[in-house]
Amino acid sequence: MTTEPTKETSERRAERLGELGFTRTPSEDDPRRDAALLAAIEKIAPGTPFRQAVDDVIRSHEGALIVIGDPSELAFLYSGGIRLDAPFRPQLLYELAKMDGAIIVDTAIKRLAWANVQLMPDPTIPSDETGTRHRTAERVAKQTGALVISVSQQRETVTIFVGPARYQLNPVADVLAKTNQALATLETYKARLEQVLTRLTSLEFQNAVVLDDVLVVLQRAEMTARIADRISRDCVELGAEGRLIRLQLDELVGDVPAERDAIVRDYHSGGSAPEATGALERLRGFSYRELLEFDRLVDLLGYDRTVNPLDFSVASRGYRVLSHIPRLPDAIVHRIVDDFGSLDTVVRASQRDLEGVEGVGAVRAREIRAGLRRLQEHNLVDRYLQL
Repeated sequence: MTTEPTKETSERRAERLGELGFTRTPSEDDPRRDAALLAAIEKIAPGTPFRQAVDDVIRSHEGALIVIGDPSELAFLYSGGIRLDAPFRPQLLYELAKMDGAIIVDTAIKRLAWANVQLMPDPTIPSDETGTRHRTAERVAKQTGALVISVSQQRETVTIFVGPARYQLNPVADVLAKTNQALATLETYKARLEQVLTRLTSLEFQNAVVLDDVLVVLQRAEMTARIADRISRDCVELGAEGRLIRLQLDELVGDVPAERDAIVRDYHSGGSAPEATGALERLRGFSYRELLEFDRLVDLLGYDRTVNPLDFSVASRGYRVLSHIPRLPDAIVHRIVDDFGSLDTVVRASQRDLEGVEGVGAVRAREIRAGLRRLQEHNLVDRYLQL
């Protein structure tokens, strides 16, 4: 039997939140959350032929205005120029950029359609850009929804416009440095998440969980997932330069999103799949500051905000723990939870009780009981190592 640690005081909780970085509000306005913009960034990421051409333009101290889209749909927007219909080659795009006009590339970036064209977007479309090239790029993107890339000749910067979205690419060295810092932060978050997950598992097997234990784990899991998402977007921008970081990210994140989702399904007061799914969607919409407020998380899980999480007992349904048993399909996990209602009941169930669940025969029932015993033993070892 393990001895449970004393509950956190409000001072300790404030200190813990400070350690997690909650006293600093991370940027929530990352435009790369836009799926269309992120897909556009991927097209111009290091390692792609298109990026090779853009880098050549920058190194030659030239500027460029490139529109990627269906040439026939964009035809109303431009006049003059040279019709090419030639296979896309980085060297050819670089040479064409020496002309004054814009370059039209097909959507798949397989063919160079036009060069040296004059773009004539709607001049009434508002634009905050100061340079002529950038202002034209913004208006074309807003008017057509096409991907427009503007390479500044003076500043040697690359700006992407997709619809109303705008994003200026950062130097690869800067992105790498920031991403490595974020990766180190993620390692710290993941280690602390593992600690509270181990504690929660121990309490679940003892049927001694209070709502506060759940909120702490849910909060840390969501923060860990958000940092991982940010690093994943950095990897898209880094392209070939971010392969090693992506491998490290995959190793670190593992099943954190699945653990977070299972916690909501285990402890949502409603208990139904639609309510848990709705709660997860709401959680993803929380700001970082809202994640600080435990009463918001209490409400998210369907409990009255007036309850005291420190002495409000809750019981796990068992989704998370059962999902850790090897070769146990999700459908069987759901049937077991539906039949028994709580993890404690499953742990106390006999071989015959488990065999009574649809899809669980004698062999699988033995595997479930053996798997639960192993999880309890591993949890005791993990807790001992953390002391």
